[in-house]
Amino acid sequence: MTDSNWEARYQTGDMPWEKGEPSPGLVDFLASHPDLHALPSASPHSLSPLGERVRVRGQPRGTVCVPGCGTGHDVRAWAKAGLQAHGFDIAPSAIRLCEERTRASGITNAQYHLADFLADDPPQRFDWLFEHTLYCAINPDQREQYAEAVLRWLKPEGQFLAVHYLIPDTDGPPFGTTREEVVRRFSPHFRLLEEWVPRSYPNRTGLELMLWWVRR
Repeated sequence: MTDSNWEARYQTGDMPWEKGEPSPGLVDFLASHPDLHALPSASPHSLSPLGERVRVRGQPRGTVCVPGCGTGHDVRAWAKAGLQAHGFDIAPSAIRLCEERTRASGITNAQYHLADFLADDPPQRFDWLFEHTLYCAINPDQREQYAEAVLRWLKPEGQFLAVHYLIPDTDGPPFGTTREEVVRRFSPHFRLLEEWVPRSYPNRTGLELMLWWVRR
């Protein structure tokens, strides 16, 4: 699907992926990690006596990139959690809707950018990258390009949180994937911290898998 196809769907309201709320899995993740933050740089002041990295009092909670952000529900969820949240999309109408809804919400730490995540260089590198519905929206032959983009947009030791849609469909979007395919693609460059089946939208219950990675 081309950039213009996505823009046309926003203009006509043909948006079956629009659920009117953030990913339930993301909502639960943020609620269960109230001290969520970027990994601090290594220094005597950011290490515990055991050598573990810990949050420094007053440290900013970090930045997050949400590629393929749609109308911005997930971006606003990250912003409410205290991060500087940035949403990116290739459809101008998506960015317009994001900005309108964010202004109406009163949130001030969310920004939106018109960009091609797969091809463009990032405006900055991010502490977190959140995947939700972009991986399944692109053609499967672009997935290696997607993995390269995640590396390009994340900081060293950046964290990658993903909600993957495990369906068999090959005539998408959405295009299906498997846990094995995802792990094979990302494990060379990321260490898997946790994985679980999240709470999902009603029509996706039991079909999603969340994976939390940190860049090697």
